[in-house]
Amino acid sequence: MQFSESVLQLASKAEAALINRFAEIDRISFENTNRVMDAFRRFRVSESLFQSSSGYGNGDRGRDVLDEIWADVMGAEAAFVRHSIVSGTHALTIGLFGLLRPGDVMYSIAGKPYDTLEEVIGLCGESGNGSLKDFGVDYLQTDLTENGEFRMEEITENLKRLPRVKVVFIQRSKGYLNRKTLSVAQIGQAVRAVKEIRPEVFVVVDNCYGEFVETREPTHVGADLIIGSLIKNPGGGMAESGGYLAGSARAVELASYRLTSVGIGVEQGATLGQNKSLYKGLFYAPHTVSQALKTAHLAAYVFEEMGYTVEPKWNEERHDIIQSVITGSEELLCAFCRGIQQGSPVDAFVTPEPWAMPGYSDRVIMAAGGFTQGSSIELSADGPIRAPYTCFFQGGLTYESGKLGILSAAQSLMDQK
Repeated sequence: MQFSESVLQLASKAEAALINRFAEIDRISFENTNRVMDAFRRFRVSESLFQSSSGYGNGDRGRDVLDEIWADVMGAEAAFVRHSIVSGTHALTIGLFGLLRPGDVMYSIAGKPYDTLEEVIGLCGESGNGSLKDFGVDYLQTDLTENGEFRMEEITENLKRLPRVKVVFIQRSKGYLNRKTLSVAQIGQAVRAVKEIRPEVFVVVDNCYGEFVETREPTHVGADLIIGSLIKNPGGGMAESGGYLAGSARAVELASYRLTSVGIGVEQGATLGQNKSLYKGLFYAPHTVSQALKTAHLAAYVFEEMGYTVEPKWNEERHDIIQSVITGSEELLCAFCRGIQQGSPVDAFVTPEPWAMPGYSDRVIMAAGGFTQGSSIELSADGPIRAPYTCFFQGGLTYESGKLGILSAAQSLMDQK
């Protein structure tokens, strides 16, 4: 790849400014790696746990120990992690259908959930397809303030007047919204406020893109269930599929009955040779996330210097790996994604185009030149074709490859103009 001198100088300027930020990211990565390795030692990880099972998967010790390790690392009572969960949306669906019953209310207190959950909830799509709404579950939403804070007065009032609220739902990351990502501390404050009024309510957090960015997860501060995808942060770039749910013993148990069936839960499920990749992915995850975070900081600096509105800014604390860049037009959004694709290790010769992707209400353009299809911890960028034409950038298995992707996107934007 060839880059103009102005692009290269901009990257050098950014790296000089980011020295202290990068050092803090390394500190967090070390602390999180220490927590993972402590769990590996405590649960006596050995090669015998990497063995495969088939059929029912009865007695798969590797699977069961990994669940225990996952709960320990996440500060939870219980957890399950399965390669057969196809996406973060699938994992969230397992959790929501596991906890909610006809007549219950799902209350989202951080605004609209991620686009792919709209049909799951029943906010769009045809009736009769099996959404939560079809099963008699109602939905309520409170948006965050303009400053990205919870509207606690409104939330408190709704919890008092609506006894049917069963699940309080929090999406940690911004998704496709132009808002700030929630910190673990913010989520903890919301959990405490909810529990003071309604201790029996399940607080569920969509934790996608947030794992290992901080030294705590939402379960460390009282969330009943956190849910995520293994082809994002916690798979470390090693897991080729899968998802996890972690939280209180009761919440995880109820969710496990939707994973398999009532009466079976997590006691069955063949691992089909995937155990080693899941263990290795968790081991790599803190470091891999640190590489993605450094790439995101670099992107924030470079594109802000180029005149684009970015969130978060390069010198702000981060709570997920997503970097948003408002391009202002469909042409520039597509140019950004083309640059990311050209700077990827796989399918660099492919030109991404907007398309009607299943689960999304707008056409979406996606650049994803990764080793695993749809892997968001690898270098990727995507955005809906709607104003203000925001590109959501994330990932980078290594900082060096992430930097090349950023330089490629910057060059593509300059050439487009």
